[in-house]
Amino acid sequence: MDTTGLTVRAATTADVSSLVELRVANAEAHLALAPDTYRIPERDVVTQHFASMLAGDSGQDAVFVAETAEGHVVGMVEVLRRPEPPDHQILRPVASAEVHTVVLPDARGLGAGSALLAAARRWATDHGIGFLSAGIHHRNAGAVRFYSSNGFAESGLSLVRRLAR
Repeated sequence: MDTTGLTVRAATTADVSSLVELRVANAEAHLALAPDTYRIPERDVVTQHFASMLAGDSGQDAVFVAETAEGHVVGMVEVLRRPEPPDHQILRPVASAEVHTVVLPDARGLGAGSALLAAARRWATDHGIGFLSAGIHHRNAGAVRFYSSNGFAESGLSLVRRLAR
């Protein structure tokens, strides 16, 4: 898929270092947004995650990257299948997945994020997934606008109570 000079494709093990940089850049932005909620994961742990994920071919999860004509990876979307609710719960057992989209600031506004989400939707549909969700921090207005403009809508409310440690 080509969108304004960007190509979206399935990530490979050759993309691991770029995926690590995207994850760390995203973590840094979120840490500035809410330091009590987010952290910067260790690079070696992120490297192991993506290397393991891309080495297998289970079809369980997926990662797509957006790259420039020069071959620079400027964005990614990770699609992580969520477990179906157990039989004793009231939710219907519909397959779902969570998406995590990251586009470097210099590449925003070029359509990379929307193209990545389109790839995620196609993959999810092809793999029997009925719902995609994106966990967005309420202060991240840009992400809320982005996902909303790509057909995501509020669903429910998540209430949290921080406990003393």
